[in-house]
Order: sequence, then C-alpha cells, then structure tokens
Amino acid sequence: MKEHPPANEPRAKRTRNVKPKPAAKATREPSAAALKRRLQLMESKRTAILGAALDVFSRYGLHGSSLDQVATRADVSKTNLLYYFSSKDDLYLSVLRQLLEVWLSPLQYFTADKNPVEAIGAYIKAKLELSRDHAAESRLFCMEIMQGAPLMLSELQQPLRETVDTKVAVIEHWIATGQLAPVNPHHFIFSLWATTQHYADFRTQVEAVTGKTLHDPQFFEEVLVGLRSLILDGVRPRPA
Repeated sequence: MKEHPPANEPRAKRTRNVKPKPAAKATREPSAAALKRRLQLMESKRTAILGAALDVFSRYGLHGSSLDQVATRADVSKTNLLYYFSSKDDLYLSVLRQLLEVWLSPLQYFTADKNPVEAIGAYIKAKLELSRDHAAESRLFCMEIMQGAPLMLSELQQPLRETVDTKVAVIEHWIATGQLAPVNPHHFIFSLWATTQHYADFRTQVEAVTGKTLHDPQFFEEVLVGLRSLILDGVRPRPA
C-alpha cells in the first residue's frame, strides 16, 4: 500500500531550468552618410509635393483643388503628403511663400550704390525671365490677390511691405541725387510689376494676339527692348 505524506506537509517544489534572457542589443546610431541620404530624400519629396501643388493650385485654385490631386501628381500617398504638410491650407501657404520669394528676388538689383538705369534695366530682364520660366507661380499669386489674399494678407503686410519700403528708399535716393527723374516710387514699382508680369498672367492673350510667347528668343528680346525703352525713357533725368 502506497503511503501519502501528511496533509500539512508541503509537496516538494519542482525545479525548472530557466534560460537566461539574451542581452539587449545596443542601438546603432545611423551614420552621418545615412542621415544625409534620408534628409536629401525628404527634401526631394517635399520639393516634388510643392511642385505638384503649384501645378494643381495654379490650374484650379485653392477651392477647386484637393490633396488627392496633389498626391497623385507628386506620386506620393495622401498620408505621406500629410506628413510634410498638415492640411491643404498649410500646403497652399507654403507654395505662396515660396513663389513670393521668387518674385521678390529681382528687387535685389535695386541698391543705392548702383546706376539706376542699369539696375532698372537688369530688373526688367529678370522679371521677364521669371514671367517666362515661372508663369504658373505668377498666375497663382494673381489669383490669390484678386480674391483679396484671404490666406496671405499677413505675408503681404509684413515681408512684402518691408521689402518694398526698402526699395522705395533706394528710388528716393536716386531721385534726390539727380540720377532719376522725380517719380512716385510706389507707382513706379507697381508699373514695373504690371508691365513684366502681364506676359505671365495673360500669356494666353499675348499668344492669341501675337502668336508668340516669351519662350521665343526673338520675341523675348523684342519685349525686353520695348519695355526698357518705354520705362527708362520716362525716368531718365530731364535737362533743366
């Protein structure tokens, strides 16, 4: 007969072989080259999205466009697009800020130490080149302004106004030193914008009337010579 241990006597504990946990692997920091490649890839994708957005927004406007359209044109998923830009308004504003930088960059030619006729002539050429090469940016900016700049008013009241005020001071210096005929600096800048950007904003009209665009080198030169003559002859110092 098999004997059983007393009820109050504990059973012997079974022992198990516990395998030791493997040591945690040390986290490898990405190399500088890997980080650089990743940043370049991110910047490349961001640039592609901005380019696609410019194309879509300049064709259909903000309200007629969708993030799906932009994502398709940029060849990215909508989720990936939203990683870079939080909303359609955010993307639209980023495009507008970028194009504003592009359109204002030729004003760098306006500095007090330069000959005004040469500086204005160089500015006209630079603006025509932008109208030729960046017509979509100009059309989008025009659309935003015509709608009252609902999303960009603060940008116009600060960076744009500050830049223009700086160049107005340069024009006033040229007038005060007798290098330029007396003109209203603001109206002069507006006239420069109107005459040069016309070839981008109304490109279809220009082509319908002349059969040409600024991409025709001969036509570009004709426009450049004509605008320089028209504008510079009006602001050269007049004999007393």
